[in-house]
Amino acid sequence: MRVHFIAIGGSAMHNLAIALQRKGYVVTGSDDEIFEPSRSRLEALGLLPAELGWFPEKLSKDVDQVILGMHARADNPELQRAKDLGLKVFSYPEYLFEQTRDKKRVVIGGSHGKTTITAMVLHVLNFHHIDCDYMVGAQLAGFDTMVRLTEEAPIAVLEGDEYLSSPIDRRPKFHLYRPHIAVISGISWDHINVFPTFENYVEQFSMFVDLIEPKGRLIYCVNDPEVKRVAEEADADLLKIPYSVPEHITEEGVTYLITPEGRVRLKVFGRHNLMNLNAARMVCRAVGATDAQFYEAIASFKGAAKRLELVAEGERTSVFKDFAHSPSKLQATVQAVKEQFTDRDLVACMELHTFSSLNRDFLKEYDGAMNGADEAIVYFNPHTLKHKKLPDITKKEVKKAFGRKDLEVFTDSDELRTYLLGLKWKRRNLLMMSSGTFDGIDLEALGKAVAGV
Repeated sequence: MRVHFIAIGGSAMHNLAIALQRKGYVVTGSDDEIFEPSRSRLEALGLLPAELGWFPEKLSKDVDQVILGMHARADNPELQRAKDLGLKVFSYPEYLFEQTRDKKRVVIGGSHGKTTITAMVLHVLNFHHIDCDYMVGAQLAGFDTMVRLTEEAPIAVLEGDEYLSSPIDRRPKFHLYRPHIAVISGISWDHINVFPTFENYVEQFSMFVDLIEPKGRLIYCVNDPEVKRVAEEADADLLKIPYSVPEHITEEGVTYLITPEGRVRLKVFGRHNLMNLNAARMVCRAVGATDAQFYEAIASFKGAAKRLELVAEGERTSVFKDFAHSPSKLQATVQAVKEQFTDRDLVACMELHTFSSLNRDFLKEYDGAMNGADEAIVYFNPHTLKHKKLPDITKKEVKKAFGRKDLEVFTDSDELRTYLLGLKWKRRNLLMMSSGTFDGIDLEALGKAVAGV
């Protein structure tokens, strides 16, 4: 089987390319930009294109399948060549469905928490050697790729993103997977460039539920009113399984589950993560793992990359980084750190980086999102607004949107780093939240300096 990737360098795309090469497929690809770690990983396996750019001559009748990435444009010359030759062109999610068509598909969706729930499920299944294929949106400890596809595995666990499938397929990715077991962790408006109203955004989740296979299962967070409503309005033919926060206690900065098997010490914390954990337990139960097996395995789960990830830890200071960028994610992440460390102040810093977060009309959604922090800081780069072709926003507008008069706003990453290093950190934690990089701030080095290690 010969497969060609248009935009092979993407985070998801290069992992799929590696998975198919391991399956024995002949893989080729192109891209006009490839960054780390994709570049090194592709190069190590002989999959890195010889030169950057688009080369229609790479496409011929000998190519069996073409996979089109979101990074490519609708007028891509390789895509046009594939169409001219009558080659079958798949979006990334279309291809995952094709590869898992005959498996029991678990799809984990939600505005927040889906990566962590997927990671928890995979950790438990891997711990107990329960064979499965998978796709997850973050690098996980114990897994060398974010995608695995085999002939043998009877189960496929897929993270279900609600963003668009490809430049020529405007359907949300999770509409293409047709799950037997579906999870909705939460619904909070995002991607306003695609879903211009909250009602339109919620509708995508209702459609997702309608696409669950007959007599399938819907595992849903009963604490989220929108999720609860979507679940209650769903087809009665589904088995509906609600979940909430499990019984637990926190002692000296450590969270313990209270279970029939006794107390289980966890390496993760926070109300949001505990709900994610309960969702993962329901999924594992649905695919054949017992609760006892789940508790045994989950005790060693440290979290997915950039999801409340501990960067550095000193005697009285801890530094975390998190992928949070939407209002609900900020609120949940700030709350989690505050509740875990009740004897420490929290300095929370977030970067406005996504299209939605930098949109002047969406900014008001952040009102109160960081009120749980003792000190709140927001960073954005005016050049990012220009790159995304968005109107300029001012520091004053950002401060007003967040609803905190004491909010510190920075537009220069060097000034932000200097400011953070100048604070006194005894009995204080630092939380850095972004889907970007704070324009190149070395968070590892910053964390060590702040924590004094």
